[in-house]
Amino acid sequence: MHFASPAYLLLLVPVAALVWLELRKRTGAVRFPDVSFLRQRQGMSRMLKWGLLAINTMALILTVLALARPQRGRIYEEIESRGVDIMLCMDVSESMLTGDLQPDRITAAKQRAVEFIGQRSGDRIGLVVFANGAMTLCPLTLDRPVLSTIIGHLQVGIIDPTRTAIGMGLASAVARLKSSAARSKIVILLTDGLSNAGEVDPQTAAQLAVSYGIKVYCIGVGSQTPVTVMVNDPFFGARPRTVAADFDMKVLDGISTASGGRAYAASDNQGLKQIYQDIGRLEPTRFKTSRHTVYSERASVFLLPGAVLFLLGLVIPAVLMRRLP
Repeated sequence: MHFASPAYLLLLVPVAALVWLELRKRTGAVRFPDVSFLRQRQGMSRMLKWGLLAINTMALILTVLALARPQRGRIYEEIESRGVDIMLCMDVSESMLTGDLQPDRITAAKQRAVEFIGQRSGDRIGLVVFANGAMTLCPLTLDRPVLSTIIGHLQVGIIDPTRTAIGMGLASAVARLKSSAARSKIVILLTDGLSNAGEVDPQTAAQLAVSYGIKVYCIGVGSQTPVTVMVNDPFFGARPRTVAADFDMKVLDGISTASGGRAYAASDNQGLKQIYQDIGRLEPTRFKTSRHTVYSERASVFLLPGAVLFLLGLVIPAVLMRRLP
């Protein structure tokens, strides 16, 4: 609650003074030969007196509050976004289940992507996944919770996971960004393998990105040195297996360099987190917020009950507390 004319609240001081004077006032005495009738009604008279004082006091207080012009405001926020349009392009081939990142590559990639999304206020972000083909799971959106939920439910196997079509994934992401009017358009492509499928090769997709002014950041994920991890074999159960990253850093670097981006290699969870932070610094989001408050007058909330109490203060003495002339 906000008062537009708070100076009127000073009138509460004389109201308090009037109440104090009324409480100290002594009732005039009149001599009667027999006051037994008055004694019988003394309790009721006193109750009416204090009740009338309370009614008149509340009427004055409510009137003062109404004069101070109470207002209730609503805050409106307008966001003018001049952010970045970003398409996340993630590999979901079967090799993303490898456990050289904890607990595996696909889970680590999902966690870092969700963290990245949470830091990009004002940006539109979408999601394309690829394996033996490509699929758009979320177009560009400002609804970060929805996109984070989609990524959280992402699993290997939603597309045939036996091969990796990097060019198809990148081309699909470019197609989602080509008509964007954002000041900056980027693709963050994450993969752990070589491109061995698809009708569009990575170099052609990179040139397509360049023609639309889209910057591509590539991330190769997986340990670059041989490590032993436990894998689930359908015939022999869990068994150790030595694995290493299979991505071609030269190809990824060529895609990024051609479009003005950068290529990275992430061999562990912390390295992947640092890469997303680096991309966030290279592509800062820009948006401005304007806030304004609209007030509505609420004087009637106090004025109407004050008027009712004022009328009661006139009626009660005339009807219930008749005085001698």
